Amino acid sequence: MRVLVTGGCGFLGSHVCELFLKNGWEVVSYDSMTKYELKRTGYGTDATREYNWDYLKSQGAIMVKGDIRNLEHLLDRTEGCDYIVHTAAQPAMTISWEDPELDFTTNVYGTFNVLEVARKRKIPVVNTSSIHVYGNHINHTLSESATSYNRNPPEISENEKTMEGTISPLHASKMSAEHYVRTYVDMYGIKAATFRFTGIYGERQFGGEDHGWVANFAIRSVFGLPLKIFGTGKQARDILYAGDGAQSYFQFFKNPIPGVYNIGGGMDNKISLLECITLIGEILGKKPEIIFEEERPGDMRYFVCDVTNAKRFGFVPKVKPREGVEKLIRWIENTKEVFNLKA
Repeated sequence: MRVLVTGGCGFLGSHVCELFLKNGWEVVSYDSMTKYELKRTGYGTDATREYNWDYLKSQGAIMVKGDIRNLEHLLDRTEGCDYIVHTAAQPAMTISWEDPELDFTTNVYGTFNVLEVARKRKIPVVNTSSIHVYGNHINHTLSESATSYNRNPPEISENEKTMEGTISPLHASKMSAEHYVRTYVDMYGIKAATFRFTGIYGERQFGGEDHGWVANFAIRSVFGLPLKIFGTGKQARDILYAGDGAQSYFQFFKNPIPGVYNIGGGMDNKISLLECITLIGEILGKKPEIIFEEERPGDMRYFVCDVTNAKRFGFVPKVKPREGVEKLIRWIENTKEVFNLKA
């Protein structure tokens, strides 16, 4: 069996590639190797950009440098594939404000190309979306404790209204891509799904202020650098360890029920920014320094997934925050030379 993973050298994509390799599949990692997101982190060097490429190559993946906006090239590279896992994206809300054309062409046109390939190859595909498509209207339904925003009921299903509140180009592009996925299911009968992911974290994540907050906090804490919080720090997510996220794609292939699915950790994995920083401090044995700034427009203060529907095809989050964050921290400590930072 052969799978093509778009964005294969990205953080989530690398974990998807790794999982399929371990299960005996041929894996094609398809990635444009852009640096527009990494270069904003402060540690976006050539070494960080190439880290996942080198790792996957050492594990036996077929490495392809390509852009999902190039349909002809993508179609050529999917020859003989049985499945497409589409994780390539412009994932940051901040970048979508600054460069809406990049956001649109990557997230909408790129996803359209992926769906066209799935249609022509007659193979299943999963599109990676985000819980941000719900919009930030959820902010008006919350209560708060000393360290976290809370909600009743706490878990949010796929039936929640989407695109409510203040929306950004990222919201629009992700939702547009979801509509195209549904179109290709309804019109062409392809076995396709959209996964709306919550806060994913784990090893090989070079997260920054734009995207990947758990890793950003962990990296900066390991190096003794201050952490920046936009808002109160009570913002909460049901964070999901990357290995569990990768399993969702593997399970869908075995039981491909088309639809839209929330993919997150559920209430057992709910944690706020402040609580996560406390956890990191406990693991490292030192208290990170925090700098507070104004909340960013469009930010969602709370989201915890109801994953009932995803359980239908076998998705079960297993790794709890303390175990997962400790794995992330130990990886950072063992990979310090890759980061362009000084403690």
